[in-house]
Amino acid sequence: MSRHVIRPFEEADLAAAASLLAQRHREHRKRHPLLPADYEDERLALVEVTAAWESEGASGAVMVEGGEVTGYLLAAPKPSAVWGPNIWVEAAGHTVREPEHIRDLYGAAAEQWVDDGRIAHYVLVPDDAELIDAWFRLAFGSQHAHAVRPVPDTPLPPARDLVVRRAARADIPVLAELDLVLPQHQGLSPVFSSGEIPTLEEAVADWEESIDDQDYATFVAEYNGQVIGSAVGCSLDKSSAHNGLAKPDNAGFLGFAAVLPSARGLGAGRALGEAVLQWSADTGYTSVVTDWRVTNLLSSRAWPRLGFRQTFHRLHRLIGH
Repeated sequence: MSRHVIRPFEEADLAAAASLLAQRHREHRKRHPLLPADYEDERLALVEVTAAWESEGASGAVMVEGGEVTGYLLAAPKPSAVWGPNIWVEAAGHTVREPEHIRDLYGAAAEQWVDDGRIAHYVLVPDDAELIDAWFRLAFGSQHAHAVRPVPDTPLPPARDLVVRRAARADIPVLAELDLVLPQHQGLSPVFSSGEIPTLEEAVADWEESIDDQDYATFVAEYNGQVIGSAVGCSLDKSSAHNGLAKPDNAGFLGFAAVLPSARGLGAGRALGEAVLQWSADTGYTSVVTDWRVTNLLSSRAWPRLGFRQTFHRLHRLIGH
């Protein structure tokens, strides 16, 4: 006799799923207290699970043991072609009491996804080692990191041999060049990202329009009088990639940083990151969030060295290859 039953997720399961999600978030915040406390409340957790359930094309499964829901999995596709024929499990889209059971739920739900031709699978997983291991044993691998750190409590010292300052309109040509540097680097080994690279003309036009936008703090690093890198800070509210359970309250966002390939190794990346941290503290934020491709050897080393701690792992699996 099986000790559990797995069946399709139904609207009547929302309250039980929200209770499980609130419990998971309480445990997650013990490791990352900067994450929002609101979702420890089952009523607000219910808002997140309901949003996942009501996403267009959503489907999933629940596990029932002794008449009680002890796990669930919900996913929905994203329309952007950059993700391939996809299905996404967001931060509120899965919770299990026993990590091993996520494998059973995925086995039940993924059959329909693959039958529908959705072979690129993504999941946002909290940094629970046993849960991540269970997803890894479903042939998922780590693709992207979400991380947070508190703002510095004392002023950071200036960088040696570099000048870091706010960008000016005269910097637009090199800012546009740097806008291309990051996606170009992401397209190389071992990242192999398929993200689009704008033309230099498009990047210049974008900066001409946005350089004076007070919602964004753009910094440049100079070495021997030449701009060699840039970084952008803003409110985390400006980022669509960080929301719900993964969105700390009152947080700044390190949204972009790039250094010219010929100037790497001079410490510009760290200096620019520290400039955004200091700006966030001066602006009144209590924490700073950033994210990076884990296969980007530069950013995956630079940002943890600046004190960022990974909160969520975006995992990925491509079926049939």
